Amino acid sequence: MEAAALSRIGLAGLAVMGQNLALNVAEKGFPISVYNRTTSKVDETLDRAHNEGQLPLTGHYTPRDFVLSIQKPRSVIILVKAGAPVDQTIEALAAHMEPGDTIIDGGNEWYENTERRIVEAENRGLLYLGMGVSGGEEGARNGPSLMPGGSYEAYNNIKDIVEKVAAQVEDGPCVTYIGEGGSGNFVKMVHNGIEYGDMQLISEAYDVLKNVGGLSNTELAEIFDEWNRGELESFLIEITADIFKVKDEHGEGELVDKILDKTGMKGTGKWTVQQAAELSVAAPTIAASLDCRYLSGLKDEREDAARILAAAGLKEEVGTVRSGIDKKRLIDDVRQALYASKICSYAQGMNLLRVKSSEKNWNLDFGELARIWKGGCIIRAVFLDRIKKAYQRNPNLASLLVDPDFAKEMVQRQAAWRRVVGLAISAGISTPGMCASLTYFDTYRRARLPANLVQAQRDLFGAHTYERIDREGAFHTEWTKLARKKA
Repeated sequence: MEAAALSRIGLAGLAVMGQNLALNVAEKGFPISVYNRTTSKVDETLDRAHNEGQLPLTGHYTPRDFVLSIQKPRSVIILVKAGAPVDQTIEALAAHMEPGDTIIDGGNEWYENTERRIVEAENRGLLYLGMGVSGGEEGARNGPSLMPGGSYEAYNNIKDIVEKVAAQVEDGPCVTYIGEGGSGNFVKMVHNGIEYGDMQLISEAYDVLKNVGGLSNTELAEIFDEWNRGELESFLIEITADIFKVKDEHGEGELVDKILDKTGMKGTGKWTVQQAAELSVAAPTIAASLDCRYLSGLKDEREDAARILAAAGLKEEVGTVRSGIDKKRLIDDVRQALYASKICSYAQGMNLLRVKSSEKNWNLDFGELARIWKGGCIIRAVFLDRIKKAYQRNPNLASLLVDPDFAKEMVQRQAAWRRVVGLAISAGISTPGMCASLTYFDTYRRARLPANLVQAQRDLFGAHTYERIDREGAFHTEWTKLARKKA
């Protein structure tokens, strides 16, 4: 009789994400075993399972009992802090697991750690998946976007579960087998880098509308609500509209104005920029958003700088720029600038994935990645469907900027985009993300760049040689001698 009572899957690590994902699995009708080193978390999860509808979830208090409560071949998800805690948890569980069993790490792990663990697991006869999970607490409970990479056999063992647990969009569940090795973690990392860019660009749109346009939070909430019914429709635009509506319970006005302007971060954005540099891929929008987070951390220095530069005679330009502003036109310009900047940011993220995919032979399917990001995750947006279609039209697309549909949209929006950036610059308001996107577009679209001069300089001081546009081969010139030769 006992065999019938075994769980279909296990989950270890019951912080909020773990609890919510476990309840999601149970709610979809898959009996699940849970385990946590701190036993109170197991009890808490059991209470929630009971209160949220007598869900088929059982709690276990030792690694052995936990592992043995799962039907074979066993699949165990671990959701603990990335790094050493993952290795410790694997050690504790693997001692009781058997060849053919699967370990799935659902944390934000550095992809090379996953690749190391795949090999270690193989040596024990175990299968391994590194699975990116996006959507925060809400997504984990009601349908996240899942990015599993590693053993294909392991993926097939849990395919029926993850396809039910993931967010559902009109063209299927927001999960797919990403590829081998650490590809799932890498794709999640780039997703987070794109997310940094998106959030930065939205904050710049807010800054321009508020400080140049003089818009109130009430007006901003209305504008973002309206934008969320058009081409910008997305999770981040939707929550931004909500943020502007929340009143401060400790005083006058809205809460957003009382929040300290210092940004936190967990590291995936930094990894994305480091990987871009490693692979010689330009990702200036994502890099600008990271730099902005660093600068935001220098709150005291910024306050000193504002004071010192004012004393040195720096005048606030916002007021003078604002006086002649056509609000309605500004709002529409900012919408277009935000959209165009966003296309560049996603193009950079996709290019990074493309170069890494060919380096590692992951064979990533970019249209499918755009599809699984359409629901559940933080960057979910209507516009991802357009990206999916672009890659369906041309799987070898060099860049989203040269997809005929996106190219048309960039061209239509560039006048508005340039007006916004120009306006911000003359008002002294920094828009590093929008500027980075625009300069990326302007550099990428030019058939000839001033890099010829840089090559000449490199050849002059370091004899690095250069190529010519009119004949084959590498050339070196004695520049100084020729330049200073007496006529």
